[in-house]
Amino acid sequence: MTEAKYDYQRVEGGVPIKMWTRGVPVDDKARDQLSRAAQMPFVFRHVAAMPDVHVGIGATVGSVIPTRGAVIPAAVGVDIGCGMMAARTSLDASDLPDNMEGIRAAVEQAVPHGRVVGRGKRDNGSWGDPPAEIVAAWPRWSSASIISRRSIRG
Repeated sequence: MTEAKYDYQRVEGGVPIKMWTRGVPVDDKARDQLSRAAQMPFVFRHVAAMPDVHVGIGATVGSVIPTRGAVIPAAVGVDIGCGMMAARTSLDASDLPDNMEGIRAAVEQAVPHGRVVGRGKRDNGSWGDPPAEIVAAWPRWSSASIISRRSIRG
């Protein structure tokens, strides 16, 4: 039997929450919001929480709330693409350092993230027009590993 890649949180009076958040702190307000969503009668099977989970307006950002016979407008497309990207790499856990601070800092330096001004305005947390080298790199990223053992180990 294989080990689950997520933690399972039971919710009294609702469906469970599958949380792909190991090693990531989850704010109590986001947990409460997830639990309330899991108690809605039309939620199907479970609520899912991704590593970027955080409290949102109307729905928890970084969550998936499957429903049967209902649509939750606040849970559709809210903060979509909020910093999540899946990329297959050649790495396994033994290739990574115990402290990921340096890798995280390098990623945060290279990738726009967050908001620094009000809603609807461009800011240095997003690209209006991505740099040409980023546009050119997307096809390579979508079909190949963007991080290798050699780049992690230096």
